[in-house]
Amino acid sequence: MASPHRDHDPSRHAAWMVAASLCVACSGSNSGTTRPDASSPGDVSDLGALTDTPDVSVAVDASDASTPRDVPVAEDAMAPSDASLVGYTETRAPCRDRNPTRNAYFGDFHVHTALSFDAYVFDNRNDPAAAYRFAKGEAIRLPPLDANGQGTREARLDRPLDFAATTDHSEFLGEISLCTTPGSEAYNSVTCRAYRNGGDTIGFGIFGAQLARTDPMRYPFCGTGDTVCQTAAGRVWMSVRQAAETAYDRTASCRFTSFVAYEWTGTTAGSTLHRNVIFRNANVPDLPVTYIDQQTPLGLWTALQARCTRGGMGCQVLAIPHNSNLSNGRAFTLEYPTGASTDEQRRIASLRAELEPLVEMVQHKGASECNRAFSTNDEACGFENVNPTAPLCNGDGSGTGMNCTGRGDYVRNALGTGMREEARLGVNPLRYGFIASTDTHNSTPGNTSETTFPGHVGTQDDEPSEILGPSLAVFSPGGLVGVWAVENSRDAIFEALLRRETFATSGTRVRVRMFGGWNYPANLCNDPNVVARGYAEGVPQGSLLPMRPSVMGAAPRFALMATADMTPLQRVEVVKVWIDASGQPRERVVTVAGSAANGASVDTNTCATTPGMGQMSYCAVWTDDQYNPAERAAYYARVLENPTCRWSTLHCNRLPAAQRPAACMDGSIPRSIQERAWSSPVYYIP
Repeated sequence: MASPHRDHDPSRHAAWMVAASLCVACSGSNSGTTRPDASSPGDVSDLGALTDTPDVSVAVDASDASTPRDVPVAEDAMAPSDASLVGYTETRAPCRDRNPTRNAYFGDFHVHTALSFDAYVFDNRNDPAAAYRFAKGEAIRLPPLDANGQGTREARLDRPLDFAATTDHSEFLGEISLCTTPGSEAYNSVTCRAYRNGGDTIGFGIFGAQLARTDPMRYPFCGTGDTVCQTAAGRVWMSVRQAAETAYDRTASCRFTSFVAYEWTGTTAGSTLHRNVIFRNANVPDLPVTYIDQQTPLGLWTALQARCTRGGMGCQVLAIPHNSNLSNGRAFTLEYPTGASTDEQRRIASLRAELEPLVEMVQHKGASECNRAFSTNDEACGFENVNPTAPLCNGDGSGTGMNCTGRGDYVRNALGTGMREEARLGVNPLRYGFIASTDTHNSTPGNTSETTFPGHVGTQDDEPSEILGPSLAVFSPGGLVGVWAVENSRDAIFEALLRRETFATSGTRVRVRMFGGWNYPANLCNDPNVVARGYAEGVPQGSLLPMRPSVMGAAPRFALMATADMTPLQRVEVVKVWIDASGQPRERVVTVAGSAANGASVDTNTCATTPGMGQMSYCAVWTDDQYNPAERAAYYARVLENPTCRWSTLHCNRLPAAQRPAACMDGSIPRSIQERAWSSPVYYIP
């Protein structure tokens, strides 16, 4: 096991740079705030109801007899009066907070624990059960470890989450258990000894390097047919399932929802193609799909379809790509087998669309919405760019490459790519809804506060000289998943994910809603039933616009609503992406409420803020005055808070001047930040 004593060798900094380049470490309710007063003109107050000592090894022992499994649901398991609100696939009590117009819930779908090879090696000893306790508001201990193997720092959320999933790397679950469990078949193997005792860089590289290969393999200690490691992986996977079941509140209180999940960690040639795989209920395959099993996203989708959705056991699943910003232009590439017919391409595009309705917009290792190199007129596209000096792939951002930035790295460009493919095949494989998460490797889901951010990578970023170093200061606390769901249960949240009625935040708990239709009145925001009318007269975010009415001059009209967290909102924007008559993607950003010039500011020396004309809530109705009925389009809302100090500035300001690293003064990282939220798009098809 890793030494409890700190090693200050400069080579430790190289370990996380390897992690960033290989990307193998990538991988409502509990808001706790009073609803802001919406007394000023243009505000909206009703966006929907508000809901009210670790072991140093990772050995597990679970038997098949205790396998969590959901059984077919009897009719009396549902509420008799409003059963249609949720399609239950499990036996549970209906939630008392059910709301036909849906509540906002916040969660985290990207969480690593001590079961992940790249979390354990940085001295994280918190298992999935600890991660769920943290998500519920309990304190856990973080590295560095003391002489007894216990964490020496405490972490606790100021506001619990509503839901979470631990997404440990599916690869090497068995190996890490064997390497860290004294007496196991592999504990004294050369590989395991090197993993435990070789330091961060060596320990990380032993397993991480396999994930960049096109032919990844297991180590000899796994035995003939890899049975030793596969058996161990089965035990670990069982413990993951048990932890999710134990954390899940099946009572009518519905205080917390947990999901069985894992990460598929394809990093082919150093390009991040990772997916977090989220299951709807307790009916899951006996083992996860790993990059060792399937080396391509298509292989992953095909295996998930065979093992889950067509497995005849009530299994439902989705995969969420993340960290596309580090994919070398590959994340949203549309690739088909050589010689595939148009029908076969259409089948593959449909499979991708079915299994991947969402994309992760923000996490610890940066934002993936857009890049100023490609969205030159949108200054907000510079937000949390972790690699601003990377060269463009092929010189202009086209195609793919190595250690480069490409158009295929960013979600906004993916929207256009998907709509162009839809015009060709009749299927949009990239019709994404938006979420965000943390990618914490500390077992700390939802730990996104800029004020108290302790780092996300154990001993790799636990000291000022490390977390403010040149390779780590560009990172952030990460983001949160937002969903609009009728209740806080697995089925209700999963249904929200499937219909893309989601939103992403950069870590703040801003709530954003967007409805699209054709006949919303200009004064809709004055109606106390604005949300109900949003549904009744149109569609919510994530949906396709209804058929265009046969009225001369009809144009899509959108109702947008946002409510602040702690910081006033500066502005609400609509981002439109469309395919023009020549088949090329175009984009436009329109401010529909508030203003970038609202007078708000922050003094980065003291972090005192001037609110200017920012509001705690906004509502606006906007009509697309450049609408062309022949052009496919996607529209999403982006909400920006007033500026505040970035986490790095807060860290720097706490240090004596003589102890501040260069990043505190050299301008290499922003001093301030505008936290933000994004709604899933509303799509238009001619």
